[in-house]
Amino acid sequence: MLNYQAILEEIHESLKNTENTGEVASYISELANISKDKFGIHLQLITGENYFVGDAAEKFSIQSISKVLSLAKAFQLVGNDLLERVDVEPSGNPFNHLSLLELENGIPRNPLINSGAIVIADVLLSNLKNPKEDFLNFVRELTHDESIQYNEKIAESERVTGFNNYAAANLLKAYGNLHNKVEDVLDFYFHQCSIMMDCKQLTNAFFVFANKGKCLKNIQHLTSSQVKRINAIMLTCGFYDEAGEFAFEVGLPGKSGVGGGIVALLPHYFTIATWAPALNKKGNSFLGMQALEQFTTKTRLSIF
Repeated sequence: MLNYQAILEEIHESLKNTENTGEVASYISELANISKDKFGIHLQLITGENYFVGDAAEKFSIQSISKVLSLAKAFQLVGNDLLERVDVEPSGNPFNHLSLLELENGIPRNPLINSGAIVIADVLLSNLKNPKEDFLNFVRELTHDESIQYNEKIAESERVTGFNNYAAANLLKAYGNLHNKVEDVLDFYFHQCSIMMDCKQLTNAFFVFANKGKCLKNIQHLTSSQVKRINAIMLTCGFYDEAGEFAFEVGLPGKSGVGGGIVALLPHYFTIATWAPALNKKGNSFLGMQALEQFTTKTRLSIF
């Protein structure tokens, strides 16, 4: 029997004592204020046990991790029709890259780059009566936690600095792949990225992807086929132009965000979340990437 608590403490201790060369995302002003020394890990087993270390209980902006949750809701609402408007191929490019979008006639390469997530936001706007409220309630249903909220300051901070996202949305609109007003779609998108969670709440939210579409309370939210597809997209596209490296070093489906969070999972076994705000050059958590590599190496638990 693995001593998970001891493993997490060993990883946390070893990485706290290494030089952290990452940098906190400064282009979103509200994120620039977070200390780069924050570092937490939370592990949740499918069987119900929880283990954590460090700053795992401190809430942070989940940013692009929300793209997996919006994708899940869109799959729930429209099923495979979604795939007519967004592809499922790795981009090999940074998350905010626009060149492929023009090359491929306004069809984003996958739903986890910004342009793809903006199309997903458009789908949700078209299919939800009260989009921001309904999406937040979906996240709360997955986590069974009513305390989860948007951070309005972060959403506003993204609105005033999100020129690249405005460019992507307008390009999508020009190709006819955005059905709602650009301003409305981006308002939703900036809010979904501003959701605040701690590491435990993230492992709760992603439990559904490790448990064949059933949440912590065994309620079926997604089909096992939808979960299989979402996990495949996470494995191949969850870390932008570092997705291959993450699969190679860690070997789990997962998703990162520029708030410093990473969540990953092993179907039928566990979900794990890390938070360390300083990012590497590819926009992924510098310490989080190393922590997850150490975790799968020490436990020998990965999909490979």
